[in-house]
Amino acid sequence: MNSHMLCGLGLKPEHFDAALACTSQGMWFEVHAENYLVAGGPRLRLLEAIRAVHPLSLHGVSMSLAGDAPLDVAHLKRLSALVRRVEPALVSEHLAWSAWNGINVPDLLPFPRSNEALRRIVLNIDQTQSALGRTVAIENPSHYLRIDGHEWDEIEFLQELVRRTGCSLLLDVNNVFVSSRNLGFDAFAYLDRFPAASIQEIHLAGHTEDPALGHALLIDSHDAPIAPDVWELYRHLVERIGPRPTLIERDGNVPTFNALLGECEMATAELRRVAEPIEQPT
Repeated sequence: MNSHMLCGLGLKPEHFDAALACTSQGMWFEVHAENYLVAGGPRLRLLEAIRAVHPLSLHGVSMSLAGDAPLDVAHLKRLSALVRRVEPALVSEHLAWSAWNGINVPDLLPFPRSNEALRRIVLNIDQTQSALGRTVAIENPSHYLRIDGHEWDEIEFLQELVRRTGCSLLLDVNNVFVSSRNLGFDAFAYLDRFPAASIQEIHLAGHTEDPALGHALLIDSHDAPIAPDVWELYRHLVERIGPRPTLIERDGNVPTFNALLGECEMATAELRRVAEPIEQPT
């Protein structure tokens, strides 16, 4: 296990001082890349200060890899400049689309897993990785409804992306739980099929029930503590695949740094547990 990256936190501006002072072993921080695509100024200086003492991960939310349009070359150029500037340990993006005819929407939208979509996404991942000069981890999506037109099972689709592009995968366990409840599949079976060797990073987050539909529709809101069911899935996953860098995400109702650190310590304990060598019988 890489002792330099155990469990990390999504970095929030109000936590910059605490993050700089944090001495937890294996701590790292992740930011949404779009918040730092600037040429200079205090925001970048703060990020560089964090990078000087902790590993850093860049998580993209607007590349629109699954979009039916060419990638935004200007956006990719700015992202490439940021990668060169802060030299992150990890770079990741979503398997979704968020742009159409020059309009960007603040959401990660689904698509039919067709052969056509596969070819398009492969080209977009290749273009992204060539521009950045490194492997990008692709995140499994959250699902809220069934859509028509799938020609690929989701895990087989992800495996094919890895095979064709050499990309890695980011496994968001909360996404799996939310999707399993919304679409009615077995979350444990999904994790058991997920290609272990390709998982570069794990995400953990909280979710909420839809205000109108309640538990019939779960929302990947990132504004609540990690649910017990998600912790159970996480333990099951790392017991199967071993320790991987794990991130605690919180984007709304952000608590104190120490509260998030408590969740991080829980994940770190699981990572250390599965990393311990198994004693051989004498």
